[in-house]
Amino acid sequence: MNYDRISFYKDRIAINLLAKDRDNAVEVVEALDGNALVGVLSKNFPDAEACAKEVRYYLEKLPNVSVGMGDGDPTMAARAAQVAAMTDPGHVNQSFTEAMYCAGLLKASGCESTMSNCMIYPTGTPGTVQISTGCVSTFGEKGLVSVDTALNMMKDVGLISVKFFNMHGTEHLEELKVLAEGCARLGIPVIEPTGGLTPENAVPVVKACLDAGVDRVMVHIYSSIIDKQTGKTDVDLAVKAYRNLQALVD
Repeated sequence: MNYDRISFYKDRIAINLLAKDRDNAVEVVEALDGNALVGVLSKNFPDAEACAKEVRYYLEKLPNVSVGMGDGDPTMAARAAQVAAMTDPGHVNQSFTEAMYCAGLLKASGCESTMSNCMIYPTGTPGTVQISTGCVSTFGEKGLVSVDTALNMMKDVGLISVKFFNMHGTEHLEELKVLAEGCARLGIPVIEPTGGLTPENAVPVVKACLDAGVDRVMVHIYSSIIDKQTGKTDVDLAVKAYRNLQALVD
């Protein structure tokens, strides 16, 4: 598993976003110099094959697609993994527990250039994270562990990207800092902060990760850059976010 197919601005920053359709996806990715991935959400389709068909359609025009669960819904994790195994999209979103299954499925399917992330939840306590983010464990007793324990468990199966959801903007910034420091120390090269992010508040979030020494940051910016009238991702707002983040590494 690697991130070689994904383009990061100056090998540091990429933006994960949504689009109304393929045309909107292409215009946004082009406006961001290719340093962006557009999500296709498993939750929006009746089954894995229908989602895979849409992913293949996007891949005709884009180098990568980010297969998502949809609002971080862990009940869609297995479907997202199946879609990724059928399409080799470049990126797939996963819960903590199903990411282990996904890693094996991708390898068995020959999709070793597709990177799976691994979703953990904040807890309100810096240094402690919730790894019970799967389709069953999310709804049961919380599985709380140290940052180092979570990251080392990811390394056990070759996972290289941690998704921190839900950030609620900058509400969990201090927790993100500790997680990012752990990624830098333990060799997890990619971190993906997600949830409630805008072109403005994404700046301190990404800066915290970069300052901690993480190799690459893929920040997820969704509803704040979507035009509520058209349903399209607003290219100007996406570019605004991109320019704000470029300034961190220029």
